[in-house]
Amino acid sequence: MRVAVVGAGVSGLAATKCCLDEGLEPTCFEQSQDIGGLWRYTEHIEAGRPSLYPSLISNTSKEMSAFSDFPFPEHFPVFLHNALLLDYLRLYAERFNLRERISLGTTVVSIRKRPDFAATGQWNVVTEAGGKQTSGVFDAVMVCSGSFSEPSLPLHCFPGIERFRGQYFHSRHYKHPDVFQGKRVLVVGMGNSGVDIAVEASRVAAKVTISTSRGSWLLSRVFEGGYPWDMVSITRLKSLIKNSLPRALSWRLTNSKVNKRFNHTNYGLQPDNSCLVREALVNDDLPSYILTGRITIKPGVKEFKDNSVLFHNCPEEEPVDIVVFCTGYVVSFPFLEESIIKVENKHASLYKHVFPTHLQKPTLAVLGLIKPLGPVMPVVEMQARWVSRVFKGLCHLPSQSVMENEVNENKKNQVKWFGLTYDEVLKTESLIYLDTLASLIGAKPSVLELLCTDPKLALTIFFGPCSPYQYRLGGPGRWEGARQAILTQWDRVLKPTRTRVPAGSSSSFPSLLVMMGFLLLLAAVIFGFK
Repeated sequence: MRVAVVGAGVSGLAATKCCLDEGLEPTCFEQSQDIGGLWRYTEHIEAGRPSLYPSLISNTSKEMSAFSDFPFPEHFPVFLHNALLLDYLRLYAERFNLRERISLGTTVVSIRKRPDFAATGQWNVVTEAGGKQTSGVFDAVMVCSGSFSEPSLPLHCFPGIERFRGQYFHSRHYKHPDVFQGKRVLVVGMGNSGVDIAVEASRVAAKVTISTSRGSWLLSRVFEGGYPWDMVSITRLKSLIKNSLPRALSWRLTNSKVNKRFNHTNYGLQPDNSCLVREALVNDDLPSYILTGRITIKPGVKEFKDNSVLFHNCPEEEPVDIVVFCTGYVVSFPFLEESIIKVENKHASLYKHVFPTHLQKPTLAVLGLIKPLGPVMPVVEMQARWVSRVFKGLCHLPSQSVMENEVNENKKNQVKWFGLTYDEVLKTESLIYLDTLASLIGAKPSVLELLCTDPKLALTIFFGPCSPYQYRLGGPGRWEGARQAILTQWDRVLKPTRTRVPAGSSSSFPSLLVMMGFLLLLAAVIFGFK
């Protein structure tokens, strides 16, 4: 079965590898001259490709971000500079012989249904390389082109911008802070890139202001006990507690927890409605930069003047020389007909965020069009594992009506939970989503079964970080090294930090007996209420 994979970034590499695991024949088309996608830095912005700034560091730790059967090298730092993350992707491609399946410098021009699609599910894929177009027939397609290539710059939402005499640009065009030297800078938007840019700008600018209409939770990479935030926060125990409680109570607890480090209200960061899910920012510097006056937080922009800006609920104008719009990206698939995937409000209606619901044959899937509240790499890998088994006929999708009902219900629930536009439908609780897809392919770990056969592993899985190796313990794609990878994950965290003293043991669990008793009690309570 021939599969066309569009893009050789994180999603495309995972898709290619998973196809090979299932005995399929993938061909990965990458328009640039190297793999890596978002994580390959170039000084010059390339059309149709993501663009990052050279200082970018991952917001999720290496243990939580790894592909499930390929841990990061133990000497790599816990949070990775973009160059090291690219090195990891190259190691991954080399380890699983993916290079020979990738056609570099090849642009996908169009993907169209074959005339006999209803019977065969096949696609005509037209590509272009070196000015020459080639057409091929493929049995299935994995779209892994990402969603960080086409910037969204809704200038119509900012009255007066047409008369603003200063400079403005989208965050995609940012590379170095030199452009801000001695300037008064306004950053519009409070995503991770916006805060990163504001922090860098504040080191050379005369003044930096962040404009945010809704605020955000702020986490530090260094969390409780000095451990990575995601390894402490994303656990099965905490997920069970959070999702068992009423939503208002759950987020009241979250509100209290997040505000222990510092009071978000005092810093102008408190989300408008703390009962709604908000994607947390990850930045280590912002609070201290607010305290020292390097950065000021303001509400949303009301109007631009010639050389200044007015904010909502603020009577005074603020002088501005440069504006950086951190307003996100537009989701588009220029090589596909709109009838295949229709994008509205930055959202495509896809079953489980992957499959169009109306195709006669489930032979086209989109990977990576999701915003998990956690690491993205394990999520796109799990999507690829599921999709490759659907293509092979080992997993089956429900009827069109069932899929459409689920998509529509998901829209309603997500808008209710996130309280925003359908753009927010892409946001998903990563652990719940991973477990859902893992159940579909038979790879979800059973803590209760493991408790009987391997209690040490069961307790580590339940109380410890939900690292991706859990999904290789059993089922299709089982990896012999999964158990060891889980039990040694803290050793790999401490290896690059304990450079002055011996590593020693990293276990922080109480006695096995106490933990087992607690787990059994918890299980009894859970099943007692079902």
